[in-house]
Amino acid sequence: MNHTDQVFKAVDQLWEEQIGFLQQLGRYKSTLHNEGPIQRFLADTFRDMQLETDCFIPDLKMMASHKEFSPVEWTYDNRPVVVAKWVSNGPKRGKSLIVQGHVDVVSPEPVRLWNYDPWGATIEGDRMYGRGIMDMKAGVSAMIYAVKAIQASGIELSADLLIETVLEEECTGNGALATLVKGYVADGALIPEPSGHGVSLSQVGVIWFRVRITGAGAHVSGKAKSINAIEKAYVLIQALGRYSDKINNAPKHPEFGHVNHPLNVNIGVIKGGDWPSTVPADCYFEVRAGLYPGQDPQDVKDDVLAWLLEAASQDEWLREVPPEITFFGFHANGVVIDPKEELFSVLESAHGKVLDEPMQYRSGLTALTDIRHYNLYYNIPATCYGPRGGNIHSADEWVDLPSLKACTKVYAAFILEWCGVRDVSVE
Repeated sequence: MNHTDQVFKAVDQLWEEQIGFLQQLGRYKSTLHNEGPIQRFLADTFRDMQLETDCFIPDLKMMASHKEFSPVEWTYDNRPVVVAKWVSNGPKRGKSLIVQGHVDVVSPEPVRLWNYDPWGATIEGDRMYGRGIMDMKAGVSAMIYAVKAIQASGIELSADLLIETVLEEECTGNGALATLVKGYVADGALIPEPSGHGVSLSQVGVIWFRVRITGAGAHVSGKAKSINAIEKAYVLIQALGRYSDKINNAPKHPEFGHVNHPLNVNIGVIKGGDWPSTVPADCYFEVRAGLYPGQDPQDVKDDVLAWLLEAASQDEWLREVPPEITFFGFHANGVVIDPKEELFSVLESAHGKVLDEPMQYRSGLTALTDIRHYNLYYNIPATCYGPRGGNIHSADEWVDLPSLKACTKVYAAFILEWCGVRDVSVE
């Protein structure tokens, strides 16, 4: 039996354990600011695997000057990043590798729309349901159990392997950046985001911003002489609709020529008022806007700011009391990856050992992932490859379990080929 078959057999033997492990991950409510418990659990898991484990708090001072740093309005207290290292003893004949996944998940609200407990990790047929199960705790289980299967087979790698679990992929990417700034680098990186067994060649960048409107509050009986901040918010929301039309009707980046609407501008949060019979004096909304690879996020911020202030200048009230516009969270560049990178040929080889279908190469992803850090700033080829599923960021999120098992085997085969296997007999 060759090494790959040996490891595939180990994946099969560990499968029920992996399912239980994924259920454990799914039951951690690891939304923003609440990632500490799952990260400490994972750090203990890596220590049990006899891996050198670093569980550390991201250093804002170290990251702040980096071009890819995203500004935050919170701290990282009790919110560690975890890096586990399987050090190869003896000559390094293969290539070092980072496998990395994020543990942060978005809110499950409104929970009333779910048919399953968002934190229950419920299995029905070939599916497991739960918030973050697909995005991306299933992938985290795949990368960990691929390594466990290699270890269980008694195989030693001929290059170092780093397993990383990070936070804030959903809002800044600072978790992944923290590992790189601290010096955790390798010859390649693979992230098991839910890609449906395809790989990403290009993706947008993203900025986040908040628009706050001040009105003139009053009892509803005096509404005729007051200014409703919520109603004035609509003036600027409509302006952002026109901004979205402008950027999507402009000439497209070559990687996105086939995409109908590549640069999505989304009003994701709106809050204003606190009483039906009071004219609200305060309202704010928060926005996510996409940008093409090659565009500087700061240039896009400047463009958005100018656009909104111009719209405000056309309104009698907003001209006198302009909106407060704050940029926070994502300050992220888009990225394009060369499909000729060896990473892809090795991944395609691993894919072919497991699945009887060609690996799909996908350009023009209208979302973003952590791969930008590795490719743009550290000369580390990186892409995403993960399982199938559905309802990401919505009710009844699910992962296809047979697909997850196949993904685990692909990861194992990839690690064996990329890192190489030590032949102890000749060392």
